[in-house]
Amino acid sequence: MKAPRRPIQVVAAWLRRQPPKVKAFLAVVSGMVALVFLRMVVHDHDNLFIAAEAVHSIGILVLIYKLMKEKTCAGLSLKSQELTALFLAVRLYCSFVMEYDIHTLLDSTTLITTLWVIYMIRFKLKSSYMADKDNFAIYYVVIPCAALSLIIHPATLHNLFNRICWAFCVYLEAVSVLPQLRVMQNTKIVETFTAHYVFALGISRFLSCAHWVLQVLDTRGRMLTEMGYGVWPLMVMLSEIVQTFILADFCYYYVKSVIGGQLVLRLPSGVV
Repeated sequence: MKAPRRPIQVVAAWLRRQPPKVKAFLAVVSGMVALVFLRMVVHDHDNLFIAAEAVHSIGILVLIYKLMKEKTCAGLSLKSQELTALFLAVRLYCSFVMEYDIHTLLDSTTLITTLWVIYMIRFKLKSSYMADKDNFAIYYVVIPCAALSLIIHPATLHNLFNRICWAFCVYLEAVSVLPQLRVMQNTKIVETFTAHYVFALGISRFLSCAHWVLQVLDTRGRMLTEMGYGVWPLMVMLSEIVQTFILADFCYYYVKSVIGGQLVLRLPSGVV
């Protein structure tokens, strides 16, 4: 006689049987429910952006723990770490010259730890680096982001170069995780600490997206004009949404794996 399945397992089995369009609809509904919940629970929605940066830092700390404990960088994308360091460095520069605040401190901490991860992958643990799997050409994202930032950037009173840098780091952040997703696509198996890191990125991106959406709702659209006129405010919102949905599918399989008690995440074809 089979043991009765837990409700969460029944729901997971039902979700697996649904067509992609239904899954996408349910994902959107779940996101909207989460936004409503955050709006009721978090009174100062600027704290969501701070939380997003804090979660990103936690994800980096998970990587550091993996590198120090297991002495291997297998499954990690050096290119994603380099893109992360690049957009953080640019954002840190913008923060220093445009608005020095708590975000400057958080970005500084995250950048330092990211540079340490890059150093470990490039030199100390180079023998375990899966260069053949980390085959995403980063100029496919850096060049388009740079070109787009020249065309669409904030229309504020800041120096033009600073405004272009601001736009560049926003666009690059949205796609910086793509090389890591390519590595996972190539291997199909994601070990525990790497999965924790990518999940932390997903949560970070969602909190950041929630921050902007709720700020716009709270100010009844005035937040959009404060960021500058023209297409730029819409591009900021689009970038936040894109980077959230890029990781949404992975986060679903991560949660499913954790619920199932699996230590290693196995991804089906076409997930990332």
